This record gives sequence, structure tokens and C-alpha cells, in this order.
Amino acid sequence: MPTGSILVADDDSAIRTVLNQALSRAGYEVRLTSNAATLWRWVSQGDGDLVITDVVMPDENAFDLLPRIKKARPDLPVIVMSAQNTFMTAIRASEKGAYEYLPKPFDLKELISIVGRALAEPKSRQKLESGDDAGENMPLVGRSPAMQEIYRVLARLMQTDLTVMITGESGTGKELVARALHDYGKRRTGPFVPINMAAIPRDLIESELFGHEKGAFTGAQARSAGRFEQAEGGTLFLDEIGDMPMDAQTRLLRVLQQGEYTTVGGRTPIKTDVRIVAATNKDLRQLINQGLFREDLFFRLNVVPIRLPPLRERIEDIPDLVRHFFSVAEKEGLPSKQIEPAAVERLKRYRWPGNIRELENLVRRLAALYPQDTITVNLIEAELATPIVALVEEEPPADEDLSESVERFLAKYFSEFGDNLPPPGLYHRILKEVEYPLIGAALAATRGNQIKAAELLGVNRNTLRKKIRDLDVQVIRNSR
Repeated sequence: MPTGSILVADDDSAIRTVLNQALSRAGYEVRLTSNAATLWRWVSQGDGDLVITDVVMPDENAFDLLPRIKKARPDLPVIVMSAQNTFMTAIRASEKGAYEYLPKPFDLKELISIVGRALAEPKSRQKLESGDDAGENMPLVGRSPAMQEIYRVLARLMQTDLTVMITGESGTGKELVARALHDYGKRRTGPFVPINMAAIPRDLIESELFGHEKGAFTGAQARSAGRFEQAEGGTLFLDEIGDMPMDAQTRLLRVLQQGEYTTVGGRTPIKTDVRIVAATNKDLRQLINQGLFREDLFFRLNVVPIRLPPLRERIEDIPDLVRHFFSVAEKEGLPSKQIEPAAVERLKRYRWPGNIRELENLVRRLAALYPQDTITVNLIEAELATPIVALVEEEPPADEDLSESVERFLAKYFSEFGDNLPPPGLYHRILKEVEYPLIGAALAATRGNQIKAAELLGVNRNTLRKKIRDLDVQVIRNSR
């Protein structure tokens, strides 16, 4: 039977009672207190083999107490509990030296398992200089169980250089997670360099990644540094890794195996010191079966897998996300908005095929284009009723060109202001919102022909393809 003395500090008597019963049944000796002062006295006297403490207590915050505990008894495991279940809570717990972070409400079986592991293999975690200046600038938002688990995984990874593979549907926030790994990790003073494999012509990917020498190929007028060189000492984020061509995959595998690379046209190996974080919305195992992705590269990249859930699997996070996006919009100069509870409930019932990106675009559109201070359920119904795809059933009328379609679209939104003038700088603020229907209209006008749509819009074809992918624009062609 397990043995050990557990010190529990929580100002909630119900939680103390539950923990006392569960830990006692598991065979542990338990001592309970409602304040940090008593906990510190026990610790400083050498009592206890493990601490379980709430973050917020009447006399002192556990994050202020933790450094003293770790200094006095560096091998004493401390499990931190908190009802403030944010990304920054998990990060601060890790930074301050906690063995583990548990969001409230917690699973008792999981807690007992963590206690057993901590007592069997006690270990202290490296402490960062200070995370107190992180404030409320959270890069990730959400209190759902799915996000809590992601926060805990990220907190464990911050002080490592392990390669991470982030998977998830488009719009779930894969780059945000990669940036959080960098910004709160030990490489945060180095550069964060992203590269999107799907946005670069396939014959230029190797040059983009590894750089090239002067004269290496037609048009190479001078030496150019690649992303590996630019990311030296920091993090290289390989987005849409499933779109990397096989030749580049082979070169990337050698870098991961040997820690060095050569530029295109170069002969001298260059040592590299970067952390690799990759991401994809594709099923890499399926690509492996199709011969489109190297299995050995997959295992090199998939050291720590992180799956980001789609928004439909974390609908309880929608209220927090909406408040966050409205707050961001207000800081950017858009009008302050409130949203009525019925409108939030309507958002929870939507399927969100575009995930968090779609929700963010909706919130920004609501902030920019509607004069009302409070967003009502009727406004949400109207927005969600807007088609998310361009349905092509017939050629557009001969007397209506693309510019007229766009003009009608803009007129619809400007009419919402009535006799009031729209806010200053509206053009730049709604550019994102205009791009989606504009591209959809161009694709509809050309019946889905991306080459013709690019010509119609006056943009590069690769630029259009990237916009279509990033904005999740789709064209459904009528089969008649």
C-alpha cells in the first residue's frame, strides 16, 4: 500500500474533506490547512513528502509561496490546483516549479495517480527567471477539459527541445500553439521563424528552407539565407508539413538525424541549432500509405504529438473566445461591444466548419460593421445564415460583372450604418471580411477556375490558392 505524508492547503472546506477521504483511502497520511501560513510552517519544519495546494488562498497566493518552498526543499513535489483554468495558470505553475498543475474540478483517480508518480520519482523542475510579466496577454484561450490537457502538455514541454507535431483542422490555432511553445520556452530570446509549405512553389522549398549559393540556379544572383539559418538558436515552425515534396523531406530527415545541412549549391555542411515544431491538417499516416510522406520522417517529427480539437468539440470555450476577440478588436480601435446571452447560446449551436478562425472573423465583423452596442441573437442569426460557400448553378448574368457583385456586397454592409458614418479607417479593418466574399464571387464568376479567378482579381495564382486555403473558401459546382 502507498505510504507518505501529504500536506493539503485549500480554503474550501468541501475540497479539503474530499481530498482527505480520497488520499486516506489510498493509504496516505494527510494534514489539512486552509491557509498558506500554516502550509509554509509545515514545509519549513521538514514535514510532508508532497504538497497539494490551491493557487488562491486568503493570506497568500501559491505562486508567491512556491519559490520559497522550492528554495527551502527543492525535491518536495508540489501539485497546484486552480479554478482559474487558463493557459497562463498552467505556465506559471510550471515556471514556479510545480510538479503538476490540475484544473478544478479535477478527477480524483487522476490526482491519486499523479501523487503516486510524484512520490515514486520526485523531481524538481527548472525555474525560469520570472513569468510575472506575462499578465493577461494569453496566447491561448479556453477552459474546456480538452484545452486544459493541452495547457498541461505545453507546460511540460516549455523547457525542452523535443520536436512537436501539432495536428488539427484548419483554423484550430496550430500556429498559436507553436508560438506559445517558443514564447514561453527556453528559446524565447531566439527567433521564431514560420514557413508554410503549401504557400511556396515546390521547386523553391529547398532553397527557402536551407538557403542557396550565388549561381545555384537561374535567378540566384546572390547568396540567400534559408529559414534554418534565420531560425538559428530559436524555433522553426514547419506549417502544412504534409505538403512538403519528397526531395525536401529527404533533406529535412538528414537535418533531424545529423544536425547539419548544406545550402542549395553549397558543399560545406552547416551545423544547426533549432527546435522543430511541425503542423498539419492532413492525415500523415494516410499520406504514408499513399507513398506521399516518408514514414521515417514522420517518426522523427512526431516525438510529441499535440492534437488541437475543433471548436465543435469545445463549445464551452465560445463565451471566453468571444469576449477575448471583442477585447482585441476594441484595442485595435473598433467600438466596444456586448453580446446578449441568447446570442452566445446561438453561437454554441453552430457547427463552426472554419473553427476558431471563423469565430474570430465573425466577431471582428460584428465589431466593425454593426453600430449597435449590444449584439443580439437576431444579428447572429443573420450572420450565420450567410452562405459559407460560393454555389455555382449558372453563369452570372451577362450584364453583371465582378465589380458589380462586390459593390452589392459592400452596399449590404454599409447599409447597416443607416444615416451614421462608418468608423474611420473602415477599409483596413474589414479587409479580411471583404476578401472572403470577393474571392468567392471571383470563383463563382469563373465557375471555379482558379487561373481565371486570379487573372480577374489581378493577383498571383499562388497567392490566390493560399488565400483560398487560409480562408477556407470553397466552390460547389452544380452537376447539371
